[in-house]
Amino acid sequence: MERISLSSKKTKQGSILIIVLVTLIFTATALVAFLDKASNDLIVETHRRTADRLRLDAYSALNVTLAVLQDFYLAQNNALHSSNEGWGDPIGWSNWAPVDGNKIDVTFQDESGKISLINTKQTELNQMFLAWGMTQDNAEQLTDAILSWSKKNYVPQMGLSPDYEQMTLPYNAPLRSLRSYNELAAMDFAKDILFDENGQPNSYWWQFVNDFSLYNYQQPNINALNNDVLTGLGQFDVNTIQNLSNYMSGTGDYKVTTPLGVQWFKNETAIRSVSGQIGQPHQFTTTISALKILITVHEGTSLYHLSAVVAPKNGATTVVTTATDVRNGTSSDTSGETSTNTGLSGGKTSTSRASSSTPTASQTGTATTNSNIMFPFTILEILENDAILTPPPPPPPPPTSI
Repeated sequence: MERISLSSKKTKQGSILIIVLVTLIFTATALVAFLDKASNDLIVETHRRTADRLRLDAYSALNVTLAVLQDFYLAQNNALHSSNEGWGDPIGWSNWAPVDGNKIDVTFQDESGKISLINTKQTELNQMFLAWGMTQDNAEQLTDAILSWSKKNYVPQMGLSPDYEQMTLPYNAPLRSLRSYNELAAMDFAKDILFDENGQPNSYWWQFVNDFSLYNYQQPNINALNNDVLTGLGQFDVNTIQNLSNYMSGTGDYKVTTPLGVQWFKNETAIRSVSGQIGQPHQFTTTISALKILITVHEGTSLYHLSAVVAPKNGATTVVTTATDVRNGTSSDTSGETSTNTGLSGGKTSTSRASSSTPTASQTGTATTNSNIMFPFTILEILENDAILTPPPPPPPPPTSI
């Protein structure tokens, strides 16, 4: 009996030990899961707070950039032509730096160096697509697809009208100009020629984005030197395009001794002095209608990106909503549509096609006492971080044979 009692006691002790070990395992597993979640939450919160802090610097840099642009705009008789005028480095020009010492890069893209899609004619679309290297049939079919989508009563030149009602999910063409480049994925033929077999944008899609603007203005700015537009719309040859580039960079036969060492076209006569009788300079203007400002704030390995498209007086307008002039709050569009406005630089700007996280006055550091600060520009779009359209890196060069 005593031996049985000792065996029973050992069995009970073993059972207790197993229960303790199992409990420790579950506790350790729960603790690891908790620490992992807490770590992820901490990382997310850290990134959010970093983004909020860098965001203030980005919008401060935008205000500084607009102030510098205003100086040059007024000095050039209420016009901007090219960054060759000297405003290409607004942070350096203003000698401004954020108080926290972060590095800020500001670059520009002349949005009006593209062709305004809403004002593009059938022949101009054909010319552009042929300049890309498309066949005549493909160029005409792509033209038909775009104009059938965006124009009422358009008669396709190829005689084929897309029937979107027969799609798996039926829909109708909107019969208005594109509001997003992503609409191309829904267009007959365009979805096949501008996208790859996986439905991803191909090189033609990016070429379309780089050559056609969704904003409304009459003529592209020749000073942007968009080679596709110079070839397709301007009908300039390769040598003439090189001469135009040399003229603006002040190199080759057009070397200049000005302090900046560069120049820009101010009128059609100046263009003709370089192009001669080649091409169609009358298709272009020499002033900026829409300027994209790209701002990147660096804090160690953290980055914050801000993109804003601004238009001078009588410049580009949106085709979606009525943009608002920041100087006096008046509409600068004739579309008849309305938009929601938010404060920036003390004035009002359109949030058309903007990120949903457009800042309030308190977020940008703009006090209500600064409500009299005005810039002679209309802000057409503000995007932040992932919402900014960024082209993929170029493919690696093909391997060389030995």
